[in-house]
Amino acid sequence: MTNHEEMEEQLIETIDDEGNVVNFELIDIIEMDGQEYGLLLPKEEEKNDSPEEKEVVLMRLTKEGEEYVFEMIEDDEEFNKVVDFIDSLEELGESDQ
Repeated sequence: MTNHEEMEEQLIETIDDEGNVVNFELIDIIEMDGQEYGLLLPKEEEKNDSPEEKEVVLMRLTKEGEEYVFEMIEDDEEFNKVVDFIDSLEELGESDQ
């Protein structure tokens, strides 16, 4: 994984199922089995939200023409496989310290 402190803050704007605009901060992009996935943190307007209170959102990253599109992962098996992969990366990082 990329050290997110080295990355510039990248804001991603998506539309939810109800047509509302939702803003996220892109934390990291990982690749698994040739597919890229984005780790996103909701950007709340409220200043009193601590980072520990926010949940990271995992989305599939696909390329449509020249643009990248973030999509929800509807398949539970795919989602769980990616989460397990991320967990294994974190465990490897912890064992290196």
